[in-house]
Amino acid sequence: MEKLKVIELFAGVGGFRLGLESNENFEVVWSNQWEPSSKRQHASEVYEARFGSDNHSNADIADVETSEIPDADVLVGGFPCQDYSVATTLKNSKGLIGKKGVLWWSIHRIVSEKENPPKYLMLENVDRLLKSPSTQRGRDFAIILKSLDDLGYAVEWRVINAADYGMPQRRRRIFIVAYHKSTPVYKRLKRASKSDWMQLSGTMAEAFPVQNPSKKKDLFTFQEIERPSFALTASLVEISEKFNIGEKLSPFENTGFFIKGKVFTIKTTPNYDGTRTVLGDILQHGEVDDTFFIPSEDYPKWEYLKGAKKETRTAKNGFEYHYTEGGMIFPDALHNASRTIITGEGGRTPSRFKHVVQTGKGLRRLTPVELERLNMFPDTHTELEGISDTKRAFFMGNALVVGVVEKLGVALIHKIRF
Repeated sequence: MEKLKVIELFAGVGGFRLGLESNENFEVVWSNQWEPSSKRQHASEVYEARFGSDNHSNADIADVETSEIPDADVLVGGFPCQDYSVATTLKNSKGLIGKKGVLWWSIHRIVSEKENPPKYLMLENVDRLLKSPSTQRGRDFAIILKSLDDLGYAVEWRVINAADYGMPQRRRRIFIVAYHKSTPVYKRLKRASKSDWMQLSGTMAEAFPVQNPSKKKDLFTFQEIERPSFALTASLVEISEKFNIGEKLSPFENTGFFIKGKVFTIKTTPNYDGTRTVLGDILQHGEVDDTFFIPSEDYPKWEYLKGAKKETRTAKNGFEYHYTEGGMIFPDALHNASRTIITGEGGRTPSRFKHVVQTGKGLRRLTPVELERLNMFPDTHTELEGISDTKRAFFMGNALVVGVVEKLGVALIHKIRF
């Protein structure tokens, strides 16, 4: 059985690749990683050190010609959450132009220009994509759905918190899987019960089970889900300018399905009773450098930043205002999944958001290996000469949880081949 060929865009240090290639049915044949704000391409260096430089591109994807990218069965990528609005030239109303530098339009361009477009897409983003921007809740996601519809894809999505399925980090992200109309999967799901697909038999539901209302014999709920939640048939320009104006809430729930202009979307609840990995399980013992331990004289700074606050502050212009914020668990609880890793996790400076754990030797920050484990990367994956611990922490703040991709890959293969 031939392997599915994969293109990995916005590759970072290779989270999608690790997750998919843990399955013998996937093979990454081309990858791209480019950090526009950095002279030195740290993430790309790590990627090449782990996977080799063959068929790896370290160039701005906007400047890479589609002809340079090989055909593949699957395109994957964790593209940034940006403003996806579109414009149209005055002289040619058919000329849609995505905002310069917005990486979604690079995906769109590659897929649209391919004579043999990818059969499947697997994409990841922050969950606020479903409700951005604040002036038109859900508009950006609507643009993505409609543009994929125009390119001949059906789309399903789910907001997945890795910890809900036993993984060691509370990291909530939206995952999108799209199926080209030329595939048998598209033809099957066009005929499928939308309720069944979203809650029981779809790629997302197979990888990440949910509580199913229809199992509770709630016939009314089941029938409601069979009808589209709403249609999305306007042009991209019209969606960009008018979608959901004046509404306070996004129409998109955490689970959904989109095909031929029709949106089906429901709120689902995870259903998992397997083993769970918690923060305490991933800690290194007896092998942590002293630089990760917090000096006792700095404890009050950390306690203040982590603690609840209700105080009067003064702005630069002299304006006084009342500031309040809740307290955080300090140190972090070892018996639960960890909080979300952020890009500023590294470095010794006291911070409200960095993880701190209590050990026999005192309070300390998390090591790069522990951060890798929270994203289910192999130990020392990001270790490379000239790459600082702070940069390694930054990588993990940008990365995805490998175990989520691994499960999605298994479910996608099952949909394609069985």
